[in-house]
Amino acid sequence: MNSTHKKIIERRQVPDSPGLAGMHPLLARIYSARGVRCAGQTEYSLQNLPAPDLLKDIEPVCVRLAKALQASETIVIVGDYDVDGATSTALVVRALHMLGHDQVDYVVPDRFKYGYGLTPAIVDLASEKSPDIIITVDNGIASADGVLRARELGMEVIITDHHLPGEPLPPGTLCVNPNQQGDDFPHKNLAGVGVIFYVMLALRKTLREQGWFEATGLREPNLAELLDLVALGTVADVVPLDYLNRTLVAQGLRRINAGHCRPGIQALLEVGRRSLGRIIPSDMGFAVGPRLNAAGRLDDMSTGISCLLTQDLHQARELAAKLDELNTRRREIEQTMRMEAVKLADRALQNSRHSDALMGLCLYDENWHEGVVGIVAQRIRERSGRPVIAFARGADGLLKGSARSIPALHVRDLLEAIASRHPGLLVRFGGHAMAAGVTLLPESLQQFEQAWAETLGQCLSDSDLTHVVLSDGELDSDALQLDFAELLRNAGPWGSRFEEPVFDGIFRVVQHKIVGRNHLKLVLSPERDGAAGSGQLIDAICFNAEQEMRQACPEWLRLAYRLDVNEYRGQRSPQMVIEHMEPYHADN
Repeated sequence: MNSTHKKIIERRQVPDSPGLAGMHPLLARIYSARGVRCAGQTEYSLQNLPAPDLLKDIEPVCVRLAKALQASETIVIVGDYDVDGATSTALVVRALHMLGHDQVDYVVPDRFKYGYGLTPAIVDLASEKSPDIIITVDNGIASADGVLRARELGMEVIITDHHLPGEPLPPGTLCVNPNQQGDDFPHKNLAGVGVIFYVMLALRKTLREQGWFEATGLREPNLAELLDLVALGTVADVVPLDYLNRTLVAQGLRRINAGHCRPGIQALLEVGRRSLGRIIPSDMGFAVGPRLNAAGRLDDMSTGISCLLTQDLHQARELAAKLDELNTRRREIEQTMRMEAVKLADRALQNSRHSDALMGLCLYDENWHEGVVGIVAQRIRERSGRPVIAFARGADGLLKGSARSIPALHVRDLLEAIASRHPGLLVRFGGHAMAAGVTLLPESLQQFEQAWAETLGQCLSDSDLTHVVLSDGELDSDALQLDFAELLRNAGPWGSRFEEPVFDGIFRVVQHKIVGRNHLKLVLSPERDGAAGSGQLIDAICFNAEQEMRQACPEWLRLAYRLDVNEYRGQRSPQMVIEHMEPYHADN
């Protein structure tokens, strides 16, 4: 059986949106297909942010934090070991300094020693800093044991998180999370860094009302200076870009492009060969995010957090260079693991005779790296079109799994269903709709694999495994120009659930060659009535092209593609980035 999955191109349904009249007609169509109904929904002003006091329990949290500042109490931050956690940690440390509180420190999360969340072990580590208060960022909503351990040691805990709740927290726990029960905040898609940014905004208001700034002689800080961190964490965590998140990202990118960003973000953009002034979300997601994540995957996040916190550009560049080296190592490890995972996936698909077993893949190798299995799961999910969970053995001997899903499946809910049907099988689990993590005893892997296959078989059908590439329609050849590519590039921010425009069309292949390991570089001519266009050519690139296409590229192709801007040696030109390609025949 072919291990790659079926893709089809479908054109988006576009409702009428009179509120977009006067806008470039194609851009209006693109926005309308993404739920935008008026021009105001593409104007990203901070004045339009919903009020922080809509978040459940944010008032008592801010009253408690204001008391901590007034009493010079020690606060320790406990974050996650990914980009969202690192940006959240850096943001709250910096914000508290700006608000006049220096008694703040953080615990560097090490996934290999302490696992995920506010575990009792990491509480014990934090206790060495003698905190009065522990604040979690981007974690903690399912950390009841950690909260109880902190109370035993005489420390208070304030949870800030955005993940879906698990077991109830101990009564009286202060928690800010738009996804907790009873929360009326209208935007549920905030990343962890967005949640803590909102907490700091509310804390500033509380301090203002209490006369803190007059009493201390401090100038009230402009917390918008932290939006570069919010933009980075939001993009890297791939949360849906609803209006609020688009506003936060757009405002953060404006500051970055104006040169008003952390030295660490500037340095990471430099090593990623990105230029300030033209940064878009994909630059943050593909150049900055992976380098920060590499620290949490292979070592610990201390280098990443230090890079985001330093105010010295020279030091930031040194730290960014270390992160770049870690990312190179991560890519090398990933390449080996991915090749092994492809073999395991192909074998599983070829040997399977039951449709239930084909709904998803469960992969494990004794020698895989715990910090990289999530990337491997993502790569195999992209290749197979199926939900994938990949396991590695942790330093504690337990199996650590990372799952990646497809749009038809909420993978965290699937794990919850498995846990309910098989009590004691999962040591712990958590996550989102599209990504989740789980920990198992080694002897439970076979039982889990069976439960995974059975539950997937009940949730999915064959049609769910067909990947639909949604197209915004066909572009006239006149639109395949630099000015329109620039317009699209700047019309975002594009991202999860507010996808960058994709178009489809038929093109004649004028030239093709392999670049890198398996990328296909093309020169194309637009098709017009079954014949080539009048001399117009455009460059195109297909990353990780299928072997069949690399070996025998046909003369005519039907493509789904993004129109982007390629910059090479100071020259900017339009370029098609191919999302899907298939041979085209006149009788199609």
